[in-house]
Amino acid sequence: MTLTDQVRDERPPTAAPVAAPAPGAPQTQFISWATLAMMTTASVANLRPSPSMALFGLAAVFLYLLPAVVFLLPTALVSAELASGWPGGVYRWVSEGLSKPLGFLAVWCQFAMTIAYYPSLLAYVASTFAYIVDPSLADNGLYIAIVIVVIYWAGVLISSRGTKAVAGLSSAGLVVGTLIPGVVLVVLGMVFLAQGNPSAAPMDSSHVLPPWAGLASLVLIVNNFLSYAGMEMNGVHVAALREPGKDYPRAMFAATGLVLLIFILPALAISWVMPGKDLSLTAGVMQAFQGFFDHFGVGWLTKVVGVLLVAAALGGMLTWLAGPAKGLLMVSRQEGYLPPALQKLNRHGVPTTIMVAQGALTTVIALLYAFIPDVSSAYWIFSVVTTQIYLVVYLLMFAAAIRLRRTRPDAPRGFRVPALHLVAGVGFAASAAAMCIGFVPPEQFGGQPLWRYLLIVGGGLLTLGFLAPLAFLALRKPHWVAAEHRRDGAVE
Repeated sequence: MTLTDQVRDERPPTAAPVAAPAPGAPQTQFISWATLAMMTTASVANLRPSPSMALFGLAAVFLYLLPAVVFLLPTALVSAELASGWPGGVYRWVSEGLSKPLGFLAVWCQFAMTIAYYPSLLAYVASTFAYIVDPSLADNGLYIAIVIVVIYWAGVLISSRGTKAVAGLSSAGLVVGTLIPGVVLVVLGMVFLAQGNPSAAPMDSSHVLPPWAGLASLVLIVNNFLSYAGMEMNGVHVAALREPGKDYPRAMFAATGLVLLIFILPALAISWVMPGKDLSLTAGVMQAFQGFFDHFGVGWLTKVVGVLLVAAALGGMLTWLAGPAKGLLMVSRQEGYLPPALQKLNRHGVPTTIMVAQGALTTVIALLYAFIPDVSSAYWIFSVVTTQIYLVVYLLMFAAAIRLRRTRPDAPRGFRVPALHLVAGVGFAASAAAMCIGFVPPEQFGGQPLWRYLLIVGGGLLTLGFLAPLAFLALRKPHWVAAEHRRDGAVE
């Protein structure tokens, strides 16, 4: 099924299996709900944020559960209703509920956030890989920058082979590089404690809540919004499900459970063995494995786990490469939001031109690691920029869901959220609060100029999140609409 075919697919969502295509029609490559759940989990969950939460020991549970209740759960529920009623992803949801320009803003931000996301994700990959070759490289900015550039472009080559290849690799990466190492980490932690060794972080009831140090403490919770971002991303693949109304909600709920387990338990295990003052935000997972394996006399296994963790991170990256670029391409061909030069597809139906343009910006950002002395600081800043841009998507998505329930209450939906206005309202309020708090520097940056932090975070949000899509909308031309979608040569 080509991208154009998916955009034009307007069949109503029903529980009945999709009828067989007519002879000569494009063949749909169906995927199961379990596969979609694994793809979604791979694009959301990993061990990467565990070190930053392990700093708080038992309080990490609270720091994960609070955003899960006010953000992850509303996102999973609302996206399930929207996808089962309006197949096509976040663009269609927002354009149907609000307007087409705002729909473009949503799908653009979903795509643009990856420009800042890839450097932070691949910095974690580079630091992890350093434990395989030379641990001292984990804090070397030039090494980090080189690895980011090389791995990103390798991912572009793999993604250009099509969605089916990406689905297989991302699911495999999730199992061998996240689930297995996560289970090993937790089991080792339990054995470590069972032997009578003291936990590096306090585990008593007085440490259930994190220490309060003013507004800056809330930045930690905001950073976890990014950890949960992406639950709705694979809504673009709902047309590839045989029974979208049932299968998509089922996939989202399964992915939610897996995501919570993958985040919380490894963070606790790391806090048992690694003192917070010694943790690196990029290499903390490998530090924990090194500590456990050295304790049990099998230090050589650290390199093996490093390979598995790299495989998981790369699987997640491939999912992100395929999803947002594909969504942006679909709506751009249909509505003419991007110039024809950026709408080109390869023979596998992959928007490689968009991915290459994105890669050029990603490369520039990656090189900043070579000039920022503290790798952990750069990692955190890019994570915040990514979160700010992506929160725009959620604000629009929650608003669209509320308006669609009010203006089109009888539209067929395979799944309906109980008390939608309350659920979506909580998600909207949490997203808005998180965006505001994101401009407050965390405690780790107390010694650096405030203007530098605000310039990077605010400038990144303004330039990538708003100015770029507004420029495309202002310059939009009728001939930018793909030939198969032109309606009297007019652009709405």
